[in-house]
Amino acid sequence: QVQLVESGGGLVQPGGSLRLSCAASGFALDYYSIGWFRQAPVKEREGVSCISSRYGSTYYADSVKGRFTISRDNANNTVYLQMNSLKPEDTAVYYCAAVGLLRAECKDSAFGSWGQGTQVTVSS
Repeated sequence: QVQLVESGGGLVQPGGSLRLSCAASGFALDYYSIGWFRQAPVKEREGVSCISSRYGSTYYADSVKGRFTISRDNANNTVYLQMNSLKPEDTAVYYCAAVGLLRAECKDSAFGSWGQGTQVTVSS
């Protein structure tokens, strides 16, 4: 059974950093593309960053380029999202998702397995 568990969310001041983790179980991460998505109140869920299974090619939404970094540790079956220079507009519930493809478009309809989400709040 595919299971994804996010952690690392919390309250941080503007300009601060957080690192989100997505621990996978029930499948080998090597063969899956992984995405981080977020949903703020009254907004649609959006793709933040995705990483392919082969070659580890990455995608970043324009709003997070230069501030967020996605990485994967296949040995530990975990994907990370390092978030720096956080802004109030980054406040949202962050979800990780997986799809058994070498590469996937970074939109939620392309991903089939989802975690429960972790809240990130950026506020002074």
